[in-house]
Amino acid sequence: MVAEALKESKESLERRVDERTAALMALNGKLHQEIAERKQIEEALRVAKADAEQANLSKTKFLAAASHDLLQPLNAARLFVSALSDLEQTPQNASLIDNTDVALAAVEDLLGALLDISKLDAGVVQAEPGAFPIESLLGAMATEYAAQAKERNLEFRVVSSSAVVHSDIRLLRRILQNFLSNAMRYTRTGRVLLGCRQAAGRLRIEVWDTGPGIPEDKLAEIFEEFRRLGNDQNARDRGMGLGLAIVERVARMLDHRVGVRSVPGRGSVFSVTVPLGERGRTIRPPQPAPAAVANRLAGSLVLVIDNERSILSGMTALLEGWRCTVVTATTGGEAIGILDRMERAPDIAIADYHLEDGATGVAELQRVARHCGAPIPSLIITANRLPEVQEEVNASGFQLLNKPVKPAQLRSLMTSMLS
Repeated sequence: MVAEALKESKESLERRVDERTAALMALNGKLHQEIAERKQIEEALRVAKADAEQANLSKTKFLAAASHDLLQPLNAARLFVSALSDLEQTPQNASLIDNTDVALAAVEDLLGALLDISKLDAGVVQAEPGAFPIESLLGAMATEYAAQAKERNLEFRVVSSSAVVHSDIRLLRRILQNFLSNAMRYTRTGRVLLGCRQAAGRLRIEVWDTGPGIPEDKLAEIFEEFRRLGNDQNARDRGMGLGLAIVERVARMLDHRVGVRSVPGRGSVFSVTVPLGERGRTIRPPQPAPAAVANRLAGSLVLVIDNERSILSGMTALLEGWRCTVVTATTGGEAIGILDRMERAPDIAIADYHLEDGATGVAELQRVARHCGAPIPSLIITANRLPEVQEEVNASGFQLLNKPVKPAQLRSLMTSMLS
């Protein structure tokens, strides 16, 4: 009896062990299957993320290429319009030229904004934060927008600060430029104020205006793409609704808080809050080119190299209107051949960055300078806004302007180069 009971107990125990073993094996199989499925999901997500990133980069490259191709004829058109505006015109023709210039400027702004948003979304733009005194950036803003405020009969005041902040100079500048441009655009009468408030280890930079104001239920909406409220004072001057969308993306990249408060009929306040930086080694923000006070370009010899004949014609018309002597060529070799027949080297050389057969304006201007045996103040003009192009131009010691060329900016920069 005892033996049989032990035998049954043993068999029962073996059955339970077998059952538990089978259950554990089944559970282990399910776990392996779940792990395999999870790995497949993670791999699919990784591939999807990589595809999305590649799609974003492809979109950015496409927009960059499309913008470059579109900016070429747009640049030529702006040059011709500017050359026309320098000539004596009847009031009717002057009005037509002004309207054409406004339309071209709108296209230029739209292309630039679309490209900026595409780069931000694709992660192509990288922040390079550092410490710098905010007064230097605010001073640049004061210089940049003083003439615009005067033209619009607005009072423009900048209240500076001695604080040092930690941010990316160029990107923070872009935020403030959008704030000020909107304030100037939508304020019909009154004033625009740029100032700072310091609190809790941070600096809040504010732009106040006395414009039409924004309803409370529209405050979040204005940061969306192509959103414009129905309070545009001038249809010719209204924006594309992309400025604040760019601000929102840049602020998110910098981890800066953007704020807005407004009272309809009384005005608005846009702000960006940045962390304070440590005093000591700071970096300086780029300063705007000094305004030309006289026509110091008269009589200067200017070499222009571009593979587009329309650009060469437009630049010739514009520069000759400033009383320059202009020499044009499509390559550095052609320029050298023309200069060999002349009695002196150019006072200034200007070239497009992208030329035929993979040549660059930097290399061609360096070639011309070597042939002349002396450095020539040189300027590269391009629609390519990639950082490596900026770095190459800087390393060569040349100046850089982006297309479409703004004639006033070109003239100012050329004047400073001659100085």
